[in-house]
Amino acid sequence: MIRYLTGINTTGTPHLGNYVGAIRPAVQASLRSDVRSYYFLADYHALIKCSDPVRVQRSTLEIAATWLASGLDPERVTFYRQSDIHEIPELNWLLTCVTGKGLLNRAHAYKAAVDRNTEAGQDADDGVTAGLFMYPVLMAADILMFKAQKVPVGRDQIQHLEMARDIAASFNHLYGKDLLVLPEAQVDEQVSVLPGLDGRKMSKSYDNTIPLFVPQEELRRRILSIVTDSRAPGEPKDTEGSALFQIYRAFATPEETAAFADAYAQGIAWGEAKHALFERIDREIAPMRARYADLLAHPAQVEDILQAGATRAREESAPYLRELRAAAGLRSLSALHQSAPVPVADPSAAPEAPPVFKQYREKDGLFYFKMTNARGDVLLQSKGYANPRDAAAAIAHLKSHGAAAVDTLAEQIEPPQDGMLHAVRRALDVLLTLQE
Repeated sequence: MIRYLTGINTTGTPHLGNYVGAIRPAVQASLRSDVRSYYFLADYHALIKCSDPVRVQRSTLEIAATWLASGLDPERVTFYRQSDIHEIPELNWLLTCVTGKGLLNRAHAYKAAVDRNTEAGQDADDGVTAGLFMYPVLMAADILMFKAQKVPVGRDQIQHLEMARDIAASFNHLYGKDLLVLPEAQVDEQVSVLPGLDGRKMSKSYDNTIPLFVPQEELRRRILSIVTDSRAPGEPKDTEGSALFQIYRAFATPEETAAFADAYAQGIAWGEAKHALFERIDREIAPMRARYADLLAHPAQVEDILQAGATRAREESAPYLRELRAAAGLRSLSALHQSAPVPVADPSAAPEAPPVFKQYREKDGLFYFKMTNARGDVLLQSKGYANPRDAAAAIAHLKSHGAAAVDTLAEQIEPPQDGMLHAVRRALDVLLTLQE
């Protein structure tokens, strides 16, 4: 049975785009018999964005109620609040101790904050909290705590999954190769993206959303405000590029969609088309809206569901963390015989671990590679290549020529940080020795 884990953001108000693109498919996936699903409310992560305690608590209730009202069955899945799993922050610290700062320096959210500050002429880290900087480690702890094999994410979250894998590999290298399960990103290329009221992607940043559980009359008003063209009743209308049609299709059956397309061809009036859209959406949302309102009116019921989920989750996380603590040396002293000497590790007893190369593509369209040690610290960073084959050729040259390649490829790599050149040359020579 494959383990899937989904983190749920507890900030913001869910809208129809969130429902169609994330909530509905996730709830449908939770019904599969061949998977073991974990869904958690990421309230620790919420503290990075929101410092209002009342809002944090209220958002947790609203988001939990949204998912339960949308059909998530807490009897079929493990549904819990992140902050109720006390093992997560402890695992977060264990992982922090094996995570290279250089790895975190390249996190997209942190880099974006630094770039904004730099453009504004401010200190690079102005307003950047340690929480934002350490976000990828906490996310790794969320995933690794429950041995998740698959994590459904959008493309903007792929980097975090790669970082979780890097962190897990560093931990395993130090304490045991099979301790942590390396997760894989599950990217759905067919994720539905709904247009908003103005035709652009439905997004809170555009202020063009239709909130999921607004009252019925507010839903009607919002749908009536969807932008359409000036074609009159009786005039054929194009379904291509029509925000109204795209939203309808996301809720309708294939037969209903075909009939609606035919109505477009026959010249349906925009007012009539919007009324049809309202009726179709409300038919699906109304029962959920009633359930949502009931849950908001009974927060203790939601709390009971979350506590039951936390109990189930901790039945796994507590013994697993004890295993990880012991592997890292956080063990009871009573197991040691008084007369037995405490073993001291001999650094020369084990061979030095070879460096690891990773090739990737950045948002600028160029191809890069980096060389890291077993802890994930970046020893060597390339400049950008227009062609991935050129990046691969440089990696091959470094592997086959050892430390000498640092000089021959000087123009293609970033200068190593102060004091790091020796470590770079040493790592390449170790790799060359192992290959001989």
